[in-house]
Order: sequence, then C-alpha cells, then structure tokens
Amino acid sequence: MSTTAQGFTNRLDAVEERLRAHAARDFPTEALTAPDPLTGERWEAGQVWAHVAEFIPYWLGEAGLVVEHRGDQPVPFGRTKSDRVRIAAIERDRSTDQGRLWRRTAGDIASLRAFLDGLGDSAWSARGFHPTLGTMDLSQIIEEFLVGHVEQHAGQLDQLLPPRGDPGHDHAVAAE
Repeated sequence: MSTTAQGFTNRLDAVEERLRAHAARDFPTEALTAPDPLTGERWEAGQVWAHVAEFIPYWLGEAGLVVEHRGDQPVPFGRTKSDRVRIAAIERDRSTDQGRLWRRTAGDIASLRAFLDGLGDSAWSARGFHPTLGTMDLSQIIEEFLVGHVEQHAGQLDQLLPPRGDPGHDHAVAAE
C-alpha cells in the first residue's frame, strides 16, 4: 500500500470509530448543524446520516472512473450540491433508522478501504475534471469527496450532541 493510501486508511479507521459511536447515540431532534458557509443550509442528524450513506458509494464510483480513465486529459466526473438524485436520496432517507444507515455506511467504508488498498502507485497520478472545482488529482478527490468529506460530516454529528456533562450527552439508543 502506498504511503498516501495508508494515510487515508488511517484517517478512515478513526472516523469509522466516531461514526460507529454516533450510530448508538440518540441525537436531540431539535439540534441543527452550523449553517453551510455557501448556502446557509442547516441539517438535523437524520439528514447528515442520509447524506453519508448516499455519498460514499457515489464518490467511490466516480473515483474509480477517474482511475480507469487512460486519456491525456482529465476525465469529467462528479456532481454538485444541487444534484437532484443527491437531494432526493437525503430527503428519502432522513427518517430512516440511523442504525440501518450506519450498517450501509460501514459496508461502504469497507469498500472504500478496499479501493484504497488496491491502488497502485500510478493510480495517484489520475486526474479528473469536476464541474465546479476543476482539475483534481486522485488524492484531492479522495480528500474532498471521500475521506475528508466523511470526517466533515462526523464533525457535524459531534456538534449535534449535547455538551459533555449534559444529562443527554451519553444517552445511547439500542442498536438494531
């Protein structure tokens, strides 16, 4: 495994444990994330879980397309926040049991780990062209849309929990 892949895998292991712990938590229903810097949008825990469950397989597929592309020019890939399928998946799954979403996510994290483990050194030079971010190499894609993205949303879930010392902080829900 390359040093780059190992670094991502180590971070993935850490964020997986954070999400596993969050899956057993009872999030306050009124809690909302901080506003998105660009849109001002705020989400409740169900929306965060729904998004994490839908984006890993999507972006893993896109990263695979970038790696498989053999042309001289970066291959077009990706979507934007306004993508209708993305929005519909978040809306559809926002009320789904977070334990169920966690199990899907755990399987997707395993797939991402296997993808990273299988990358040869030459794969890291693959480049894609995103509609808003432009040309990105594979490391940037994995940071922005996969490992870093999972970490960002785990951070949102961290913030939705009551502060330590609050009686609701350590309230766990029964795992399915």
